Amino acid sequence: MLALVFDFAFAQNPSLHHALGAGPTSAVAVSAAVADDRTNAPPPPAPFTDYRYEAPGNTRRITTKDLPAPYATKSAEHEANIVPRPANAWPKAPPGFKVELFATGLDNPRLLRTAPNGDIFLAESRAGQIRVFHGITADGKAVQTQVFATGLNCPFGINFYPPGPNPKWLYVGDTDAVIRFPYQNGDLQARGAAQPMASLPHGSGHWTRDIQVSPDGSKMFVAVGSGSNIDDPDTTPGEKNRADILEFNPDGSGMRVYAYGIRNPVGLAVDPTTGELWCSVNERDGLGDNLVPDYITHVQEGGFYGWPWWYMGGYQDPRHRGKHPELQSKVITPDVPLQPHNASLEMTFYTGRPFPRQYQGDIFASEHGSWNKSVRAGYEVIRIPLHQTGHASGDYEDFLTGFVVDNDHVWGRPVGITVAPDGSLLISDDASGSIWRVSYIGK
Repeated sequence: MLALVFDFAFAQNPSLHHALGAGPTSAVAVSAAVADDRTNAPPPPAPFTDYRYEAPGNTRRITTKDLPAPYATKSAEHEANIVPRPANAWPKAPPGFKVELFATGLDNPRLLRTAPNGDIFLAESRAGQIRVFHGITADGKAVQTQVFATGLNCPFGINFYPPGPNPKWLYVGDTDAVIRFPYQNGDLQARGAAQPMASLPHGSGHWTRDIQVSPDGSKMFVAVGSGSNIDDPDTTPGEKNRADILEFNPDGSGMRVYAYGIRNPVGLAVDPTTGELWCSVNERDGLGDNLVPDYITHVQEGGFYGWPWWYMGGYQDPRHRGKHPELQSKVITPDVPLQPHNASLEMTFYTGRPFPRQYQGDIFASEHGSWNKSVRAGYEVIRIPLHQTGHASGDYEDFLTGFVVDNDHVWGRPVGITVAPDGSLLISDDASGSIWRVSYIGK
């Protein structure tokens, strides 16, 4: 069944391999000697950037006033050739931080989520399985790892229910359904068969399904991306209940649309301080190098975020000119616009202790990297400061970089991100099949 889903999805959406990640086994061999820009492109117009200017600590801010006109530049098709990590390449973090390999040899490692007891759960989506890591050794490796469940259908989202220290269930977002397994703290293998909870819209297009639970445990939120880049839901039945965040009761009943017009809300997170739901979004393509910005934002109940007719607070997509003028004033401008085509995936709130105080409560997000920009951007982890207020100012900064070899080759693509029980950050990388660990060692 898994193979059939992938075959169908690839046939309907040739760029799906961008989302799933192709491992270095299929890459063209390249040596470290090619580590140059391989581009004579001029610097990007501020405030936009590309991989040549990404470095830990660099601060970014994009506003709606900065947006170019549609088609100001051509839309590129510029897939990355994934290559083995060159001998001299290693992820780069700000001063005071140490980067180590936590795990290697993984099969399409995607979303990461930390269980209440500190175990780390990983979706290996292409393999159709969930893996669990238990403990961290003195040299930053997992003490034990084991496959928790197999035979799943493109799993991505993982979460635990009820909220709190003693969950009874582990929920998984397959591409076509929410399922759950009976679970107790410390389980390294599923103690029972998967139970189907809710069917989800699926088919072509975006396949990831992240899951979050409200702090009081009364509701479950599921992110469902669009089936296309720009199809009009008015005339495309396959877009029904897609490009939405759906809300369910924990037993899978009572489905309703919580927020809509969100082209692909890949990552969901709940702010542990405010209880607000947030999401990390891949916006649409085809309007040029610097349109439309991806974004990270808190999600308003009943909120409309524009797709496919509008974007970024009321700009009309020219491919839908004249449609739904009554919705223009309802489009919510997201909190933090990011570089267009960054492919922002999982996000998490930093709740650990070892990082400096100014990082407390901040958002970290994995940027998988562009496939349709003339000079690639993304391929990094970013930090969004919330200034201990729970509110974003619109700024973000590069935090972990160094995954790009040149404009045609990359060796790493961040996907998942979570806070380990010792306060380090764990980042999955589906290009090298690895998980990276970032810890703070001081000045």
